Amino acid sequence: MSVSPPSQPPPGQHPPAWHPDPLGRFDHRWWDGNVWTDQVSRSGQQQVDPLGTTAGAVPTTGHTPDRIQRQVQSQAGVAPGSVPMGGGTLFTEPILVVNQKAKLIELNNEFAIYDQHGTQMGAVRQVGQSMAKKALRLLTDVDQFLTHRLEVVDMAGVTQLRITRPAKLMKSRVIVEDASGREVGALVQQNVFGKIRFDITSGGRSVGSLNAQNWRAWDFHLQDAAGVDVATVKKTWEGLARTMFTTADNYVVKMVAPCEEPLRTLVVAAALSIDTALKQDSRGFN
Repeated sequence: MSVSPPSQPPPGQHPPAWHPDPLGRFDHRWWDGNVWTDQVSRSGQQQVDPLGTTAGAVPTTGHTPDRIQRQVQSQAGVAPGSVPMGGGTLFTEPILVVNQKAKLIELNNEFAIYDQHGTQMGAVRQVGQSMAKKALRLLTDVDQFLTHRLEVVDMAGVTQLRITRPAKLMKSRVIVEDASGREVGALVQQNVFGKIRFDITSGGRSVGSLNAQNWRAWDFHLQDAAGVDVATVKKTWEGLARTMFTTADNYVVKMVAPCEEPLRTLVVAAALSIDTALKQDSRGFN
């Protein structure tokens, strides 16, 4: 039986369509143009799965605009209001602030994405984790070697990108797909020791690189194929207590030069997947 959409979905900003289930419970969930519905499908079979009161919500950290602006000023060296706003999307803003949701034990990666003024623009959430995998993550360090899947969503909860880090032993590979599942490119780790470097590829050719600026892999420069800097990513210091007792990692992404597609999308994806590609290895519960 093939999947047929629910009848007469109301119009909205994003056209009604099937998308990968943002909750990771089923293959697809129906977006009716305004909200996620309880219409889902698995292996082509349509079912009903109530969302509940909080399911499908876009992750947020509750950080105030003042706090976000302090991160921008201290890490990107940008005074509030000194950089013009971009196009109002995750792929057109000159500065993005990526803040992980603070938890004592991290069993499901969640990040909120803000613009330079502290307005949340979207989020990153981990999908497709089984209870068994969460148990492994809680009790062992083996989770760092397993496959991780992320979805980048806007504030309506609509998927913008899919990011997959397949299972690995030493070096990470990150696959970036658009909302329809078409591969945009990949980040391929080139070394294990020293300053970590990723090659950014698309269509089988190198279009840029992600380069750690120190051995702790806190700060990165993103370059185009000619070696010209196009963006920087810097980790922010959240204080000793927060760093010791929670799993939150926070980054400021700053575009420093124009770049064309697909590099622009891959730069954003790289900044959003650093924690999963690398930090997953540095702490058992990160």
